Amino acid sequence: MRKLIPVILALTALGGGLATGYFARAALSPSESNAADACPEETSDCDDPKGHDEVAALPTEYVKFANQFIVPLIEGDGISAMVVLSLSVEVSEGSKETIYNREPKLRDAFLRVLFDHANAGGFEGNFLSSAGLDGLRMALREIGQKTAGPIVQDVLIIDLVKQKV
Repeated sequence: MRKLIPVILALTALGGGLATGYFARAALSPSESNAADACPEETSDCDDPKGHDEVAALPTEYVKFANQFIVPLIEGDGISAMVVLSLSVEVSEGSKETIYNREPKLRDAFLRVLFDHANAGGFEGNFLSSAGLDGLRMALREIGQKTAGPIVQDVLIIDLVKQKV
């Protein structure tokens, strides 16, 4: 009986998830559920009902920067802590070489954003919360798109460490 309980719980959870998905899909209005069918992929003049760019539907690849980003946190006259980040850039498929060619310019732009974030107190308190990092992610994405163009779809924070000095 003890071995049967986890199996029953797993099947119940699976059934509940499937039922929820089925009813959530059925609850969509006909215009929302058929929006993808109404706009063929070949035409570019249809609006995406979910607000995604046409570029987001294209296949992507990830470019990880070889070196980490180091941001000193200044307090008073000295350095109180260091923040070390590893970043990757999500780009349109086939654009890795372009990012590697523009890496010095991208690193400089990302460091400017990271320093501004640090000077605004972005790495103080509970800086690891989702709300705390969303502004940083958005700023990194915007500067990445300004620097490298529309091939940059997102900037991912792979690692983030803060070390008191």
